[in-house]
Amino acid sequence: MSLWTSLEPASATVDPGGSTTVRLRLRNTGDVVDEYRFEPVGSVSAWTTVEPQTIRLFPGTTGTVELTFAPPRTPDATAGPNPYAVRITPTEHPEATTVPEGNLTITPFSEIRAELVPPTVKGRFRGRPKLAIDNIGNTKLTASISGSDNGDNLSYDIHPGSVQVDPGRAVFVDTRLKPRQIIWFGSKEQRPYQLTVQRSGTTPVDIDGTFVQRGFLPGWLATFLGIFLALAITFVMLWISQNPRIDTRAKEFTETGAVELLPPPSPTAEAPAQPVAPSQEPAPQNPVVDAPPQAAEPPAPDSGGDGGGGNGDSPKTEPKVTQKPVAPKVTVVTAATAVTQLAARSAGRHICYRAYVADQGWQAPVCDGAEAGTVGKDLPIKALNIAVSGTKGTRGSGAFQYRDWKGTKWTGAADGIDLYLGSTKESDEPLQGFTIQVIDGSVCGNPHVQDAGWLGVVCTDPGNWKYIGSNMDKDLQLEAVRFTV
Repeated sequence: MSLWTSLEPASATVDPGGSTTVRLRLRNTGDVVDEYRFEPVGSVSAWTTVEPQTIRLFPGTTGTVELTFAPPRTPDATAGPNPYAVRITPTEHPEATTVPEGNLTITPFSEIRAELVPPTVKGRFRGRPKLAIDNIGNTKLTASISGSDNGDNLSYDIHPGSVQVDPGRAVFVDTRLKPRQIIWFGSKEQRPYQLTVQRSGTTPVDIDGTFVQRGFLPGWLATFLGIFLALAITFVMLWISQNPRIDTRAKEFTETGAVELLPPPSPTAEAPAQPVAPSQEPAPQNPVVDAPPQAAEPPAPDSGGDGGGGNGDSPKTEPKVTQKPVAPKVTVVTAATAVTQLAARSAGRHICYRAYVADQGWQAPVCDGAEAGTVGKDLPIKALNIAVSGTKGTRGSGAFQYRDWKGTKWTGAADGIDLYLGSTKESDEPLQGFTIQVIDGSVCGNPHVQDAGWLGVVCTDPGNWKYIGSNMDKDLQLEAVRFTV
């Protein structure tokens, strides 16, 4: 070997975000003039600079270069000892490469970043924000999480209550906020709160959020019920004060009915007429009611040609049978029906879907990128019916407007089976978006939301799910959607 090297010092310490310098001395022990190139190698080479990058030495002479280490204040600068090396390549003899090695110790530092997602949640009985904690230090983070608010208006259910986060990693903490008192009537109220991330021996980090608590029933309904109750009491009092007299003609109707049902006098039972005196008028017969007309009897059937024979049997009348019309059976064409027919005509991956639109009901199913729902009519989608083929099934859940998106359950369906997201009940809120995935491959959706238009195509990663729809903090209703697989 025709080169001698020395690192001064062989071990150095540096703070993330700072810098330190190590001197490399070398001597040309050969008998020819040579030029040497320097290249840092190892895990810290990205933060290492060499000045100068080349040096030319005569035989028996010594030169010096400086190695400057400047690790960034990021999780990539791993705390603790980090070996490094410098590759020295002679120009005249490139095969005689020399690699002196040293050790660089990076000091630890702790730094976190926490954020509420979303910062404002709305609900009548509970809110479910998520707390995202990022460890942007270079050591493992251990912390506990707690919640508080002025006035003790909320209770907190936090899972998990303590976390351990590796450098450069992030975790999500589920938080359930529950108001201690329900607002039965009236407008919504804002309740500020804080989630605190506490680390041992350091100042706690506070994250501010807002829970908007809605009234169980709108304020106008309480006013309406009060007015209605006052009017009802007033009406009853006026009714009682008038003391209305209720007459009945039940007796009169009963007597009249009895007279009308009396049989007419029999001609054979009448007494013989008495002579009338010249000064007297005969009394009228049946002065109250005239005899009702006699119903005509049906003619007797012929008996052996005798006209009007009295010994024949009376004719029998066949009962009249009336058949009720049978309503035709209506076949409902669902998304599963449409995708099955499409897959029979063209094998491969397909997705069919239809929308339940407020005030219109279920639309006819469409497939593979066609538009379902309405645009420009301010009519929200309340439910979606989806079916797939060639993807080994699909799963998803609906996110309701003004309700936390995790409040609904995931449902799944195999190829050719109907999947329903949302609710068609009139009392339920419309959809603001949905989560969806297919088991094999990915699915893409383009939502059209209120006041924002088409938001653009969003595709899931293969085998994973993704949320598609309005931003959670805006609560805009879903009006139309397009799907492809």
